[in-house]
Amino acid sequence: MTCTLFTNVTLIDPEALTEGAGHLLVKDGVIADVALGPMAAPEGAEVVDGGGKVLAPGIVDLGVKICEPGERHKESFKSAGAAAAAGGVTTIIMRPDTLPAIDSPETLEFVTRRAGEAAPVRIHAMATLTKNREGREMAELSFLKDAGALAFSDGDHVVADTKVLARALSYAREIDALVVGHPQEPTLSKGAAATSGKLATLMGLPAVSPMAERMGVDRDIAMVEMTGARYHFDQLSAARALPPLERAKGNGFDITAGVSIHHLTLNVNDLSDYRTFFKLKPPLRDEEDRLAMVEAVGSGLIDVISSMHTPQDEESKRLPFEEAASGAVALETLLPAAMRLLHAGQLSLPQLFRAMALNPARRLGLPSGRLAKGAPADLVLFDPHAPFMLDRSTLRSKSKNTPFDGARMEGRVLGTWVAGVRVA
Repeated sequence: MTCTLFTNVTLIDPEALTEGAGHLLVKDGVIADVALGPMAAPEGAEVVDGGGKVLAPGIVDLGVKICEPGERHKESFKSAGAAAAAGGVTTIIMRPDTLPAIDSPETLEFVTRRAGEAAPVRIHAMATLTKNREGREMAELSFLKDAGALAFSDGDHVVADTKVLARALSYAREIDALVVGHPQEPTLSKGAAATSGKLATLMGLPAVSPMAERMGVDRDIAMVEMTGARYHFDQLSAARALPPLERAKGNGFDITAGVSIHHLTLNVNDLSDYRTFFKLKPPLRDEEDRLAMVEAVGSGLIDVISSMHTPQDEESKRLPFEEAASGAVALETLLPAAMRLLHAGQLSLPQLFRAMALNPARRLGLPSGRLAKGAPADLVLFDPHAPFMLDRSTLRSKSKNTPFDGARMEGRVLGTWVAGVRVA
């Protein structure tokens, strides 16, 4: 029997939304006891003195792109797993936008096997909602679920054909599967590099109104009302999308929503020098939108914070802004970027870990994300106040496309454990 006692730590409980000094005991990969008072170390136990630092549930990152198969030069299971462990991410929920897409049991089984072989953290895969993410024909949802698909999504490809979407949502309801959608009106959003407004006009960039997101949210909520499906919006970014979400939840629809860490900590003004590392999908929004997203996380209206980790190689980013690929890596920067919200007094550590660990795990039916007896010992020990300058060349990801390059950040991971085994 393996046994580890964490002493002198600040425990974060995202279920009770509390934090306090205490001890935590791990036996055979599972949390055996949690106490705010003294706890004696069992005979033969390894003792980890946390030095008063923070011990929290490992992050469950919903919506990570790993480029294997098809684009291993951008990111592999090995490099993504190393980046996750270094960033306190103990569970990756992988998007199905690989080459080929994860739209068959065979591809899903390959991905699952490779992840188990190469990565030190847990990796679960989503499968596509439609074949090859083309939005024309429903994928084999039942077979894919039986093969281990945790949810179904076409990623940032919006299923524009409402009849196809209705059929897929109805079938997903029948097999009790979660569908993850990208809330954008696809015609308005096509080719957009920025959010419409004065800055986009001055920069001469093709832009899209935040109303495109509101329209996508309205459409998908109506489809959920019609079919009764379980639905999750992968990332909201516009304040105008929040009122319909609030009404849908109030009406009892089985809908949750996420937001990316970049849309919580950056805004459209960061585009002013044409740095393509800030080009994201959806594009960065106004400061008012960012603040609305932060408030929605605090209130619980937005359920999940994710990295939306999207590796892109140098060639696809070193292009004129309009032509450059969208997306940023964030497995290692998710936690320190989230600490910006803590230090600004906008969100507490329990609120952050409710959105980064507890809620995504609950939504996907996973037992992790908690500091509770019987939960998997997936843990991160970190110092939320440790300062550092981010150098993108030191990132474990193969791709280095981070908007935080050269930024002063706070929050350093001191150790990561998966099933009680230290992986970083």
